[in-house]
Amino acid sequence: MEQKKKIMIVEDDVFVMDIYQTKLAQEGFEVLSATNGMEGLKKLKAMTELPDLMLLDILMPYMDGLEMLAEVKKEEKLKNIPIILLTNLSQKNDIDTGMGLGANDYLIKSHFTPSEVVEKIQANLKK
Repeated sequence: MEQKKKIMIVEDDVFVMDIYQTKLAQEGFEVLSATNGMEGLKKLKAMTELPDLMLLDILMPYMDGLEMLAEVKKEEKLKNIPIILLTNLSQKNDIDTGMGLGANDYLIKSHFTPSEVVEKIQANLKK
């Protein structure tokens, strides 16, 4: 039997988190979660089996998504995890910053349905 792909969601909005946890679980993914970048980074560093991909919000308390992204890319153990930024920030400079820090994709929450986000996840997992 094929092992479920693990997706980590780092999102401080409980409602958004719930939508994506439900959708990803329905699509057969194992879902891990953290409510801010600091918690997400701590969980990642403690894991023996890393997630196959991470959905990362930008605007969060304690450590935002861009700070977390920069930290993940510095860590030898973590730097190859594909990361999709899923955020409400739609300014070109935010997108350029996120992609420049090493994100694999940048999705603006209001422009994508959960089903479309799942399609993006599957496309990134195939790369």
